[in-house]
Amino acid sequence: MEINREIKNITSAFVLEDNLTECIPYGSGHINDTYRLTYDTGKHYILQKMNRSIFTKPVELMENVSGVTAWLKKKIQENGGDVERETLNLVMTKDGLPYYVDEDGEYWRVYLFIENATCYDMVKDEEDFYQSAVAFGHFQRLLADYPAETLHETIVNFHTVDRLDKFKTAVEKDICHRAADVEKEIQFVLDRTELAHVLCDMQDQGKLPLRVTHNDTKLNNIMIDNATGKAICVIDLDTVMPGLSVNDFGDSIRFGASTGAEDEKDLTKVSCDLHLYEVYVKGFIEGCGGALTETELDMLPMGAILMTFECGMRFLTDYLEGDHYFKIHREGHNLDRCRTQFKLVKDMEEKLSRMKEIVNKYKQV
Repeated sequence: MEINREIKNITSAFVLEDNLTECIPYGSGHINDTYRLTYDTGKHYILQKMNRSIFTKPVELMENVSGVTAWLKKKIQENGGDVERETLNLVMTKDGLPYYVDEDGEYWRVYLFIENATCYDMVKDEEDFYQSAVAFGHFQRLLADYPAETLHETIVNFHTVDRLDKFKTAVEKDICHRAADVEKEIQFVLDRTELAHVLCDMQDQGKLPLRVTHNDTKLNNIMIDNATGKAICVIDLDTVMPGLSVNDFGDSIRFGASTGAEDEKDLTKVSCDLHLYEVYVKGFIEGCGGALTETELDMLPMGAILMTFECGMRFLTDYLEGDHYFKIHREGHNLDRCRTQFKLVKDMEEKLSRMKEIVNKYKQV
């Protein structure tokens, strides 16, 4: 990318070196515009323009990121770790802010670039899955005593029964006249109305503590060291919010332990791979290092079921509303996604006792 006047103006607002030699698009993210900066000293940085259509309160978002990364740096230093590689490091503007607002009202930020490490979009082998589990578990451990209630909700009602209410409204309005063709899927949700309330009710009753949660616990949000193959850093902190640890665990299982693609049409190919599930349980509990309560550990399998159920319900809601939220690439794409998630839910419900046994096996270690 040509280093135009706009880029020069933006980067000059931050405390950076003088001679910028290269600015290129970087990574595979679909939300923010991301670039890698190179200076004549050989130093690299990440420059991002934040997506204000998704993150409507960028100042609050950056307060979350600033608070969490500062906390992580403190904990990493106490543990004798490398603060430049084991957490994201914000570069401040010359005005002392963690973001810069350009003349068009767009919000920009800069991070130190983590050298000699890579993000992978796809799991190459189970070791990658295990490493991501350790990293997200360790993330919980380092932030276990962070005052989660002080964080802003960057996406309001992200994991609540509000999703169920929106689904019921979509069925009732049926603006695309699709409900009659998906009665089976609608009934699948309605039959599990009580299931949708389980975690929220436990939180309201004080049985599950409020935690700092990442809310996008996929492999590609982990930096893996090129030399050792070990996970070193959790990235993409835009959806860091107050939440439940079991939701972060559950989303990883939903995506990473499924034997089929998220939009697989042949449902006979879709199930929860209990071996991969065990690989993740082992790594996550090891990474947590005793930071979670007994009840949180016991509810990990339910977190996997509920996150998968919620995701399927969201796909079905979007299908009923005309496919306006999730990008689709074919007719009925969101319905295929919904059916895949619901097949996975049913499979996990049937395997729940075994999933609990696996958690019990590792929580005793």
